[in-house]
Amino acid sequence: MSQQYSPAGFNLLPPVVKNLLIINGLFYLATYTMESTFGIDLVNLLGLHYFQSDLFSPYQFVSYMFLHGSISHVVMNMFALWMFGYLLENVWGSKRFLTYYMATGIGAGIVQTLVHWIDISSVQAAAQTYASNPTLEGFIAFIRHNYPSYYEAEGTVRTFINEWSLSRNSPGYVGQSLEYVNQLLKLQIDVPTVGASGAVYGILLAFGMMFPNMLVYVYFLFPIKAKWIVIIYGALELFSGISNNPGDNVAHFAHLGGMIFGFFLIIYWKKKTGSYS
Repeated sequence: MSQQYSPAGFNLLPPVVKNLLIINGLFYLATYTMESTFGIDLVNLLGLHYFQSDLFSPYQFVSYMFLHGSISHVVMNMFALWMFGYLLENVWGSKRFLTYYMATGIGAGIVQTLVHWIDISSVQAAAQTYASNPTLEGFIAFIRHNYPSYYEAEGTVRTFINEWSLSRNSPGYVGQSLEYVNQLLKLQIDVPTVGASGAVYGILLAFGMMFPNMLVYVYFLFPIKAKWIVIIYGALELFSGISNNPGDNVAHFAHLGGMIFGFFLIIYWKKKTGSYS
């Protein structure tokens, strides 16, 4: 990133960014040490679950953004937080920067929950339709449409379908199929969302709005203006979210949610103060 802003007192590691880096790092370490040492699953406790899940708690709208699923996940998010965040904190001040970070992270969680509600509601409706008339053909159609990876992969569900097709008149398969439907739906409901990506995408949006023509070196090699980075990443997340690839476990709409909440918060501040800063 080409640095074109260096006011007096400029800090390459301002306090909020520094503490966020430390906290996220500690939580990442705690996720694995607590599981291996005490058998405590922090992802189940602190990851953001769908509100119909037995694992859901309201505080997860905050806690989920401090957990990460892999070392690459946390390193990439923390690098982006520092790369785009330290300049914003220097300009805004620590209080406003922290407010923005938390608001975009919580906003990302709200948007992700809304998207889950849309997806899960349609699956629940399909499950109710199937339960009213359970047949082999109906079960296959339900699995292929809602859980294609389970249908395509060799596994328990595919084995069950093959066995049922050989004994269509056996009444026991109907009850088993209903159990599979409920189990798959519960698995989907219980999948948690973790990561600071929603807040980081909010930071990226703010950086692009405040410093649209500042050059960012992609992979440290290719210079591109910040405004184009925001547009490209936003478009990619929208496309990926709409594509809904079954093998994609990235919360694309959470990323977009962070950008959306960040945009409206910045516009609100601009109307209130007359400037982005």
